[in-house]
Amino acid sequence: MDGGLIILTQMRSGRSGIVAEIHGGFGLISRLNALGITPGKKIEKISSMMGQGPVTIRVDRVQVAVGFGMADRILVKPDQRR
Repeated sequence: MDGGLIILTQMRSGRSGIVAEIHGGFGLISRLNALGITPGKKIEKISSMMGQGPVTIRVDRVQVAVGFGMADRILVKPDQRR
């Protein structure tokens, strides 16, 4: 991905970053906004299942789970620390 962006589903568990873009329609963006997932927001990936199932993230000190398809449309700029 350009500019060091990665798809949320490809990010390793335990890593954090800033939501850079959300690729989707009005319905998807509205649902993610309701969960507090918006561009510019810092998130941490807690867990996921390989290639399927929900992806659990922490945003604003709250854990939320999003479907794999939704997570696959969220582009993140990961923190550089390892």
